[in-house]
Amino acid sequence: MKTDLESLSPTRVKLTVELPFDELQPSFDKAYASIAKQVSVPGFRKGKVPARVIEQRFGRGAVIEEAINDAVPKAYEDALREKEIVPVGRPEVDVTEIEDGEKVTFTAEVDIRPEFELPDYKAITVEVDAAEASDSDIDEHIDNLRTRFASLKDVDRACADGDVLLVDISGSTDSGDDVDDLSSSAMSYEMGTDGMLPGFDDAVRGASTGETRTFPFTPSNGDWAGVSLTVTATVTAVRERELPTLDEEFVTMASEFDTVDELREDARSRVGRLKRMEQGQQAREKVNEALMASVDIPVPEGVIAAEVDAHFEDGHEASDEHRAEIEQQSREALKSQFILDRIAEVEEVSVGESELSNWLMQQAPRYGMAPDALAQALVESGQVSMALSDIRRSKALALVLENATVTDSNGDAVDLQALESELNEAMQAAQMAQLQAQMAAAESGQ
Repeated sequence: MKTDLESLSPTRVKLTVELPFDELQPSFDKAYASIAKQVSVPGFRKGKVPARVIEQRFGRGAVIEEAINDAVPKAYEDALREKEIVPVGRPEVDVTEIEDGEKVTFTAEVDIRPEFELPDYKAITVEVDAAEASDSDIDEHIDNLRTRFASLKDVDRACADGDVLLVDISGSTDSGDDVDDLSSSAMSYEMGTDGMLPGFDDAVRGASTGETRTFPFTPSNGDWAGVSLTVTATVTAVRERELPTLDEEFVTMASEFDTVDELREDARSRVGRLKRMEQGQQAREKVNEALMASVDIPVPEGVIAAEVDAHFEDGHEASDEHRAEIEQQSREALKSQFILDRIAEVEEVSVGESELSNWLMQQAPRYGMAPDALAQALVESGQVSMALSDIRRSKALALVLENATVTDSNGDAVDLQALESELNEAMQAAQMAQLQAQMAAAESGQ
């Protein structure tokens, strides 16, 4: 096999591959066998038709086509390895020459990972927020618990964020036709959560019981996509939450503790753990940002365009601003993959079976599947290599994190390994407690 490489741009190449016919023999053997299984020829059992009979009956061209379809993908992969090319996306393959008995020539244009020099990824320094649980943080945590036990009281005033409304909603077109999909009555909604239609909060904020507000709404998908509609919202009740008094009666009712001090101490521990989790996540993000900023890498424009188009195929709002945002996210994600893949290669990062199993256990809940079912789905869809690449990149980033210097805003060093160990222990304890609770519930039901 002869391979020529032409650089079309820093992120795209053209391979020209020449295959001698003597290297195609295994593919010709498969082609004859495949055709023999598909055809019936009098005097021969199915699958036992000789090669010369197949050529006489169906033509030499059919055999050559079958053989080329088998040989070209393999030759393409061999050419990538020979030229040490890392492809990104699907190639555009064109068989340009067939000389029966002599050679087959094809070209393949493909986007690639560009060549670049890695920065000093073991000397990154970042600063993160201090993981401090302030009194206000603890108060907020306890107030969230009190909110779960709050009662609702009707009030005679204009509504504000945090109030719970009962509201009737209807929608109509400019010509006055009703829109059934926008008709609902006695809906309960907390103001300020932006959980209703776009524009609802701004339109209704400040309304009192019995007051009606209208606002425009243009759906981006569904039967009314792109149609300008008018939404009418009538507030039928404004309610505010009354939090229970923070005393020992509430503490014993809402928790496993007996005193307010015990509840506050538990809140301090929980908030502190949450702050440390946030600190660890912030460190990861900042180290990755520093890594990204330390090297300039061109990305394949065709790959970015395809990813952006794929994002908007499912009905997402395709405004210029949103499109630009998705394009930027795609660029950053692809650049990050390039850098982490190179680090993984330099550091010879490998992925073990146990790491793949742990990855499956972590990812399976996102898809509502059991780990075994997710593994089977990956095999059937040919996505196992995707999972392995994801794990490998995570390990590469972990290596960068291990070598990074991380300090908090107080100037204190942050030990990310100790932090991860602490959080893993807390997670395992929580999982064990949940398992014990499930077992206890199962036993009590017997």
